[in-house]
Amino acid sequence: MKDFLIMTDSSADLPKSYLLEHDIYCVSLKYTLDGVTYDNDDEKAAKDFYKKLRDKSMPTTSQVNPEEAADSLRDVLKRCKNILVIAFSSGLSGTCNSFKIAAQEVMEEDSEAKIYVIDSLSASLGQGLLVHKAVCMKESGADIETIVKWVEEHKLNIVHAFTVDDLNHLYRGGRLSKTAAVVGTMINLKPVLHVDDEGKLTNMYNVRGRKKSLHALVDHMEKTMGRYREDNDVIFISHGDNIDDAKFVADEVKKRFGISNVLFNPIGPTIGSHAGPDTIALFFMGENR
Repeated sequence: MKDFLIMTDSSADLPKSYLLEHDIYCVSLKYTLDGVTYDNDDEKAAKDFYKKLRDKSMPTTSQVNPEEAADSLRDVLKRCKNILVIAFSSGLSGTCNSFKIAAQEVMEEDSEAKIYVIDSLSASLGQGLLVHKAVCMKESGADIETIVKWVEEHKLNIVHAFTVDDLNHLYRGGRLSKTAAVVGTMINLKPVLHVDDEGKLTNMYNVRGRKKSLHALVDHMEKTMGRYREDNDVIFISHGDNIDDAKFVADEVKKRFGISNVLFNPIGPTIGSHAGPDTIALFFMGENR
């Protein structure tokens, strides 16, 4: 079944140019900031997002609901009856479940429709990297069943390594206790986090100082790549409005591993609301997370 379209949601943090170039349908999650609700694909609003966070505005986010998911699937079915959806981690959002409910409903309405919904167990450009792998296979001629099988078998080989600069955002998002945030800030602790096999945000360890935390991301890559080293022809790096630190990590990756092909993109509001400004995240293929 080679005639199919790939869908994802805005939590994948893929650039609009990439989505357009590869004909990917992206469903936008919404966020509310200073009383105004935005789509994640509102680029003008996104440019102001981190400025407002730095000014202490507090956003809220919402998942894609089943009705929105169903409407988006019906829209895509006007073009193609076969759809592969790679959705935001079920460990962080109900968006994937909404797509599963919607897919069942839509396939009951249209007997010709065939919709596969994959729980990426990933976030930000980790989800984006999984989409990219599926896109590469599709553009090389693979059919939808082959791609679904590969993605399901390899999604836990998408490694996330990231660090945040302001612990208070993790505290506000319920990822850190107030005491840990206060004490950590006082002694300049920087957490090194990842997304685990259940698709949940987990703290691996803490280091002191920003530069050490950035080096720690590349250290984690060295520890976990293993036999997937040759599969990392490209790495993805997302950032909370701090391209300089993102490029620093990319330079370290190039020095250590010779990998120079990098896709950069800002972390969107869905993830950025909880991680905060200056977050840096590195995504690659590895033996384990």
